[in-house]
Amino acid sequence: MKVGVLGAGAWGTALAMVLARKGHEVDLWSYDPAVADQVADTGTSPYLEGIEIPSTIRIRNDIAASVEGAGLVVSVSPSQFVRRVMAEAGPAIGAEAMVVSASKGIELESLKRMDEVVDEMVAGDVAARFAVLSGPSFAMEVAQEMPTAVVAAARSEEVAGTVQHLFQTGSFRVYTNTDVVGVELGGALKNVIALAAGVAAGLGFGHNTLAALMTRGLAEITRLGVAMGAQRQTFAGLAGMGDLVLTCTGSLSRNRTVGYRLGQGETLKAILADMSAVAEGVRNAEAVCALADRHDVEMPITREVRAIVHQGRDPAEALAALMSRDPKPEDWS
Repeated sequence: MKVGVLGAGAWGTALAMVLARKGHEVDLWSYDPAVADQVADTGTSPYLEGIEIPSTIRIRNDIAASVEGAGLVVSVSPSQFVRRVMAEAGPAIGAEAMVVSASKGIELESLKRMDEVVDEMVAGDVAARFAVLSGPSFAMEVAQEMPTAVVAAARSEEVAGTVQHLFQTGSFRVYTNTDVVGVELGGALKNVIALAAGVAAGLGFGHNTLAALMTRGLAEITRLGVAMGAQRQTFAGLAGMGDLVLTCTGSLSRNRTVGYRLGQGETLKAILADMSAVAEGVRNAEAVCALADRHDVEMPITREVRAIVHQGRDPAEALAALMSRDPKPEDWS
C-alpha cells in the first residue's frame, strides 16, 4: 500500500520507518524544504540524530503528491497545525483512503480533539474510516526498533483492526480500542502532567513527589475524560497510564524537559527558543483548563501548570499550593 505521512518531525519520521519496514510504499512530507533536502541528500533527519533513514522512504515537500494514490494517510503535524495541513492535503486524499492521526493535542482556538479537526477537513467517507494511534512511544526508541506497544482506536472494530494490521511489526505492537475520545484525550492531557513532573524534578524533589503527581494527574485526566464521554478504563491502559508514565519519567520527554528547566528557574521564552521540536503541553495547558471550565471538572495540577507556564507563577509556590489544599477523600469520580 502507498502511505502518505504528513509531518517529518521525529515522530512522523519514526512512523514512516515502521511502515517502510512493514513493506509499504511510504511518502514522507516535510513542510520545511531544508529538512526534506537533508533527508534526501544524507539519509538522516535533524530530529533523529544518528538514525539512518531507509532509502525506500521518499521525502517530499509537495503535500498533494505525498497523499495522492495513498490508501493510508498518517497525520503527524503538531496539533495546532493539523487543521492547516489537513485543509491543504484534504482535496488530494482519495475517497477510499484511511486517515490515522498520531498527533497528540487539543486545538486551542476551538478546543477540539484531533479526530474532530480531521472530520471537518476531509470528505465524509474518509472521516468514517478515521483512527487515532497513541501510547507510550518515544520516537527515537521506535526508530531504533526497541519493543513498543501502542493502541489504535477507531469508531469501529474493523477499522481499528485494519490499522493494527498495517502498523504492527516485530518491535511495534498495536492493540485495538473503540474509545476514540478517551485515547485522544489520554495522549493530549498527559503532556500537561509531564510538565508538572518536570517542574518537580527541577525543584529537586524525588520519587514520592513524582508518584503523587502522576497518580493525582491520572485522576484529573480521568475525570475530564469521563465528563467528555470517554470510557474510564481507557485511562488505565496504554493511551492513559502507559503514556503518562513514559512522558513523566523519560529523559526523552520534551514536556518533562520544559518543566524541569522551568523548575530550575529558566524562562519559558528562553527554553522554547532553544528547542527545535514542539512541547505540546505548553499550549495544551490552556486548552485543557478551558475544557475543564466547560465541563465543570476540578483539575488543580493542570491549573497550576497553566499558571506557571502562562502567568509567571513561581513553581515552588505552585507546588506548595497543591500540598496545602483542603484535605479530602481520594476521589476519581
